Order: sequence, then structure tokens, then C-alpha cells
Amino acid sequence: MKHYKFLFIQLTVCCLLLAGCDNYLDITPKGKKLLTTVDDYDQWLNSESLVYGVGQASGSINYLGDNLELINMTNPPTKPGELMYIWSPQFSFDINAAPELWGAHYAQINLYNTVLTGIDDATGGSNVKKRSLKAEALLGRALEYFYLVNEYAKPYDPVTAEQDLAVPFVTTNDVTSEVPPRSTTAAIYKHIIDDINTAIPDLPVDNSLNRLRGSLAAGYSLLARVYFYQRNYTEAQKNAELALANTKAVMIDFNGTLPATNIMGTHPDVIYGRILAVITTPTLDFIQSFARNDLRVKKLYIGQDTYPYTKRGLMQFYPEAVTAVFKQTNAGTSVQEMKLIAAEGAARSNNLTLALKYLDEIRQKRIEAATYERFESSNQETVLKEVLQERAHELPYNGLRWFDMRRLDKENRMPAVYRYNAQGEVIATLEPHSERYTLQIPVQVLSFNPGMQQN
Repeated sequence: MKHYKFLFIQLTVCCLLLAGCDNYLDITPKGKKLLTTVDDYDQWLNSESLVYGVGQASGSINYLGDNLELINMTNPPTKPGELMYIWSPQFSFDINAAPELWGAHYAQINLYNTVLTGIDDATGGSNVKKRSLKAEALLGRALEYFYLVNEYAKPYDPVTAEQDLAVPFVTTNDVTSEVPPRSTTAAIYKHIIDDINTAIPDLPVDNSLNRLRGSLAAGYSLLARVYFYQRNYTEAQKNAELALANTKAVMIDFNGTLPATNIMGTHPDVIYGRILAVITTPTLDFIQSFARNDLRVKKLYIGQDTYPYTKRGLMQFYPEAVTAVFKQTNAGTSVQEMKLIAAEGAARSNNLTLALKYLDEIRQKRIEAATYERFESSNQETVLKEVLQERAHELPYNGLRWFDMRRLDKENRMPAVYRYNAQGEVIATLEPHSERYTLQIPVQVLSFNPGMQQN
């Protein structure tokens, strides 16, 4: 993994400092040829620059969610995270700063495009290996575009997707090329789905030795996630089940033996891993929503409060401080995410027996065994609400909560969300169906692309 680390550090710094060279897509300047062999490209895909998720390692997109708070933020807020927290239209007005989220996604897309545009001319490897590496690059690029379309385009709506603007679809690593215009939401989703389907036949069968790399199950799992946020729950469930059927990954049982290492890419529940290092403060409402016997609180949260939790700001989501092997949070796909997608798809199609089966498989590994009781209901809405609650508990700070809020808002399932200062006064409100559910294009991007339309 260290083979090209120094190159990425140099290129990334160059990219951030020389913003004008690339019309601020924030991608690496094209220089002399660095990669020549198939092994070079293989090592390129092992780079630390490609293993972090949701824009950056700290998972700043979590600031947008309704399940955390910044009690002691500055007044007025000035830092990017604080501005994200109050859903400010812009997170930085410094034209020379890297655009939050946007810049990191396109930087990674450029690295994947480097493989896609160069691997065919590489020496020293078989055509089968070349196709496999190309498939992994397509999969990685698709993940980055999944994030971009769910950040800078309106929540997917089949009625308006052909008109709603999303992001530029860049397929080259040559920064001298003209930046393409913003594609529509429908077009970006089609590119993502086409790239994953193209990749699947050539992906490695198993990635158990390094779950940060692609695999057949990784392809199906990402396809499941993409369809899920299109609210195409039938296709999402089908691909989630294909991912589960084609992986050796299994859930970690919080009642049993935990992994021996804090290297998340080797954890047994990971299907297609991406690393976040998250420490954050949950809202009081969120921490209160856990049952007393939920082991997730005991193994992932720490603080000066105890059940039933009565004061704001006394608990933290800080897995490493409680359970050292959970130092890294997985922003990529996992067994539990696939089971939750399948459970929600089953609940929405009124297959409650199947939905409850998946729900039970998750909860048994998260609730104290001595006090565990299976959840049962014959009411579709009750089951669906339980699945949604379980999803909120299982995937709180891995970068997906904001996307869940967006899709649920389309279904009138999101109430107004409030931000409070230390005195409990409301300082920001996100109303249902607010335009702020779609991020504005960063001013840094528009400064180099004045013709690009703002959201």
C-alpha cells in the first residue's frame, strides 16, 4: 500500500495549490508517465488515497445528518463542518480552498480514470488481469459518482430525473480537457449502473484478503445501494441478496468474539470497504432511541451519562475509545447494510415474513443474548418503521444518514430538523422538502466554471 504513497501526497498537494490548472474539478495534473506495468496499476489501486470514503477520512458529510450535534460551535459559525451542520448554502467562501466533498470525489475519480485510460497499454500482465483491474476502477469510480449525484443533485425522482441537473461526468485524467457540462440525474445514474454492470463479470470472485478492493459481491452490493437510493426497492433487494449469496463476509456478533485487528479492511462483515475515522456527539433523541440491552451503545459510544440518557452532549460515538478494534468506521458496503436493504425491500412489498427474518438476523447480533426478544408484527407499516429504526441504529455515521433523510423526505417521512446552541435555542431549521436537501455547487468550482448552473 505504501508503494505510491509519496506520489499521491505530492500530486494531491499540487492539485490543491494549483486550483486553476484544472477548472477546479480538483483532479491531479497530468504529468509524465508514472505507470507502465500491470503491477504498477495494481499497486495504484492499493493506494491509501483510494481507501477513504465520502469525500474525506473524517466523514464530514455526517455533519448534515439529524443524529448528531455541535453544542459548542462558534457563533457565528465559520468552519466548514459548522457551516455544513447548519446546512449553509456554502461551506467555505475561500476561493483558494479545496471544495468540501466535491474536490475529494473528483480527485479519486481522476485516479480511477488513470487506470481506465492506461491499463490497456500496460506491460507484464495478462488480458484477464487487465480486465480485472479495469473492473475494479469502474467500480470505484461508480462509488464516487454515487456520492456526487446524491450530494449535488435533487433526490432521485423518476418523473424529473431527465431534467434535474447533477454533476459533470468526467472520464479522462487529462486536465487540459474541457470540463463537461453538468449531466442530468438520470444520465449519471445510468452511467453508474452501466459501469457496475460492465465491471461485474470481470471482478475477482473473492476479496477476503483485502476487502477494500473490488469483488463480485462488491459489485452487487454497490448496485444494491445505487438502486436503493433511486427508491427502486425491488432491484435493490435483488442485488443485495446477490451480494449476500456471493460473499464469504459475515456479520460480527457483538455477543461473540470480535475481530483481532483494528484494520477494517480485514473485518469479516465488510463487503466493499471504505475507511472513515469518526468521533461525534449524538443528539439526545438519537441516543435515547436505543434500548437498554442494545450492545451497539456499549461497544461504540462512551460518555458521562447512562441509560435512559437525560442530558445533551454527554455521550460520544467514539468506537476506538470503547472497543479498539472498531477504530475505523466502514463507509463502504457490509453484510448488515445488504440485510437492511433486503429487509426494507421485503417490507415495502409486504413480504413481512422475509423482512422479519432479515431484521432478526441483524438484531440477534446486536442485542444482549440473555434478554433478546424477536420483533414480531403483522402490520406492514409497523415492520417498515422498525426496519428504518434498525437502519438508523446500525448505520448512523458512515455517511449514509443524509442520503436516507433525502429519500425519506421524498416519501413525507422526514419531520423538520432543528439545530440548537448550548442554551437550547434553535439556530437553524431544515424544513420538510427544503431546497437545502440538495447541496449547492461550491463557489470554488463556479469561480473556474462561470457557465456552470448553480442549484
